[in-house]
Amino acid sequence: MKKVQQGFTLIELMIVVAIIGILAAIAIPAYQDYTIRSQVSEGAVLADGQKTALAEFYNNKGYFPANNASAGVETSASISGKYVSTVNITTGIITVTYGNQVNSKVNGSTLIYSAITTATAGSIAWQCTAGSVVAKYRPAVCRK
Repeated sequence: MKKVQQGFTLIELMIVVAIIGILAAIAIPAYQDYTIRSQVSEGAVLADGQKTALAEFYNNKGYFPANNASAGVETSASISGKYVSTVNITTGIITVTYGNQVNSKVNGSTLIYSAITTATAGSIAWQCTAGSVVAKYRPAVCRK
């Protein structure tokens, strides 16, 4: 009688391990980029409240506030999150600075939103103009 082979051979197992290694080598950097982008998106969320305050101030007074206090919002250090250290207002510009528990690749970087008045009375458009956050980590509207 002939014995029936059971299980996998060593070469088959080595091929499976090699394939898993190749997939991991591609997936891990992509996942790291994804997590950094999600951390940067916290800044966009925190800036949204400041956009409302700036727009309201501009619609009432006809000019942009000089700082957080004149806009009627908390101090820049008080507006923070898990990944954002400050959100600062300076005459129609909102600067988001990353710190706290953010990934080291964007720690200390900034994302800047600029207010642009439009031809339609009372309308303000927002442009994510610059900042030191690397383009691949910025929100989609900021990748130009």
